Amino acid sequence: MGTRREPTTNLIGLAKVDYNGNPTTLCQGCGHNSIANQIVQVGFELSLKPHEIIKLSGIGCSSKSPAYFLGKSHGFNALHGRMPSVGTGALLANHQLRAIGVSGDGDTASIGMGQFKHLMRRNIRMVYIVENNGVYGLTKGQHSATADEGQSLKYAGINELPPIDICLEAIIAGCGFVARSFAGDAKQVRELLKAALSHRGTAVLDIISPCVAFNNHETSTKSFPYGQEHEEPLHDIGWVAPAEEIIIDDYEPGEMRDVQLHDGSHIKLRKLDEDYDPKDKMGALHRLQWAQEKQEFITGLIYIDENRPSLAEISRLPHVPLALLPEEKIRPSREALAGVMASLQ
Repeated sequence: MGTRREPTTNLIGLAKVDYNGNPTTLCQGCGHNSIANQIVQVGFELSLKPHEIIKLSGIGCSSKSPAYFLGKSHGFNALHGRMPSVGTGALLANHQLRAIGVSGDGDTASIGMGQFKHLMRRNIRMVYIVENNGVYGLTKGQHSATADEGQSLKYAGINELPPIDICLEAIIAGCGFVARSFAGDAKQVRELLKAALSHRGTAVLDIISPCVAFNNHETSTKSFPYGQEHEEPLHDIGWVAPAEEIIIDDYEPGEMRDVQLHDGSHIKLRKLDEDYDPKDKMGALHRLQWAQEKQEFITGLIYIDENRPSLAEISRLPHVPLALLPEEKIRPSREALAGVMASLQ
């Protein structure tokens, strides 16, 4: 039997190249690029209509990545941590849009935490991707709010604060779709993206995406060689050494995989067992807490509630989006306005 070939066009007649964006300006080997590539692949496989997609982001390395996928879609780059508010307005005006929000651990877990929690509370129909690397790569590698306690970074010292778990925060805030993955696990990222795009409300994907530029530390027992140790000035970096993208082989549910990052440090990934029930909220919280104590990143669909209505449903928005209603439907008549004014006298 011959190798199965991918069709050149999808169900709506678009080629995979039609879902591309601009060339990336991120560091070679950055996990964010891998995530962008999977969004392109998913868009092609699901035959998404680009004009029905709105891409949203805040500030940070992660928030640059929407430029690298779905170049024919709508897009809005918001203020730092304020992307959820912009997305709320856009999707109330046109609830038929599909939204893909891309944020980072700083944009979400620090300055944007309040916005993030209220997005979960409102249940806007949005795939909310957190490209989580534990550092502020755009401002030269300080610890972020998701950095592990005791983590040592070359320029930032030792982090003495406990980490914020984005999945825990999402579940506690009422999010109905919470998942975690790793940028190097392309197959899992793709499948979670597909599931998230089909969810009726907010779907959070916390994707561990290693920073090849700043998530390195000289105290690691397996650090970069001497040259790498001296090549990156804190405030004047013009070039970052290329690094190969981290790819992991497919592994079975319940299995734990130790993954070596670019700086020689390691993270532990464990896929959820097949008998794990993602509809058990308390079970999900317990499993996340257990993983945090074991310093593991569990991956897969952590929690889902398919019955919770979205904000558009709660608001009883009409089938035709507000942005597309004719003026006579959204603007009161002269007589109606006169009646309102008379009632105030």
